[in-house]
Amino acid sequence: MDRDVPLKLDLARVATPCFVVDADALRRNLAVLAEVCRRTGVRILLALKGFAMHRVFPLLAETLQGTCASSPHEARLGREEFGGEVHVFAAAFSRADVEELLTLADHLVFNSFAQWRRFRPLVEAAPRAISCGLRINPEHSEGQVPLYDPCAPGSRLGIRRARFDGENLEGIEGLHFHTLCEHNADALERTLAAVEARFGEFLPRMRWLNLGGGHHITRDDYDVERLCGLLAGLGARHPHLTVYLEPGEAVALNAGYLVATVLDVIENDMPIAILDASAATHMPDVLEMPYRPGVVGAGRPGEKPFPYRLGGLSCLAGDVIGEYSFDLPLTVGDKLVFTDMAHYSMVKTTTFNGIRLADIALYDPQDDTFEMVRRFGYEDYKNRLS
Repeated sequence: MDRDVPLKLDLARVATPCFVVDADALRRNLAVLAEVCRRTGVRILLALKGFAMHRVFPLLAETLQGTCASSPHEARLGREEFGGEVHVFAAAFSRADVEELLTLADHLVFNSFAQWRRFRPLVEAAPRAISCGLRINPEHSEGQVPLYDPCAPGSRLGIRRARFDGENLEGIEGLHFHTLCEHNADALERTLAAVEARFGEFLPRMRWLNLGGGHHITRDDYDVERLCGLLAGLGARHPHLTVYLEPGEAVALNAGYLVATVLDVIENDMPIAILDASAATHMPDVLEMPYRPGVVGAGRPGEKPFPYRLGGLSCLAGDVIGEYSFDLPLTVGDKLVFTDMAHYSMVKTTTFNGIRLADIALYDPQDDTFEMVRRFGYEDYKNRLS
């Protein structure tokens, strides 16, 4: 059966489509991350590319030490709304990007020696101190899908060890790698061994090491003990290093839902329910990854007596969320709850076909408050285009 996440909220209070973030679930995730910080001294940053709902930044900032960004807009959001440290990496920066980022960032990570050499004079002339680093490619793959593997052949991300030969590291204070995607601690253990084997000679001259993201720390089966042991061992070998993690997904894992309503049920080789939510517009990762999201109370095909394909309302023929089964037939007006929709889905939504963006709401089970944080309309669609 699909993961049946407890949802205490009365769905009659929810106009659809709507992302609902559960404050209690965020608190549970933050408690795990806080314990990792306490036991290891690591500093954990919110990866804005995965979750950027600034309404809950005050809650997150009680545990996390800052944000990591991939653009001036993300960096500005982190600086203005979150506080703490702002770390920035991009595959390449324009001069205009760097000029703006020098007013926002605390750490600036370059993807090549050429970019570092080009922008070093700007960094050194900045009125505020910026700690600069390089993204490295450990040449060790843990991912099975090339789309999400920064160490795949021909990757544009990270500097391989051979490129360090003959380069001057003066002014570089840290190294950064990000090679994982929804992995457990064993993957980090193997990756860290590869990093130290290839780049360990440079670590004594560094001030910090950023282990990137992809750490599924708040997942039920994640080996937190192993992670803490790894980080403690790293700290013992390199006590001068400040160590960072950027587990954006772990912050909001299983902390949000997308509530949708059945608009129609048609028959074409099987029953198909058309929803007011769309894979193409409201949950693009369903098509990009691809993956099949969970639905509260639903089963896999053949598990329950009433099978359905769930589809979106866009004109894309492949706007299909997945195939499910239910205890009872679906009818027009039924509400379905897709699970684990806080991270990546919310930041990737589009207005393809002019489909209305999903509302964003915050639910706190502690006092049963339901806050409509943002509603979107025609002006949001119109103003994106001209």
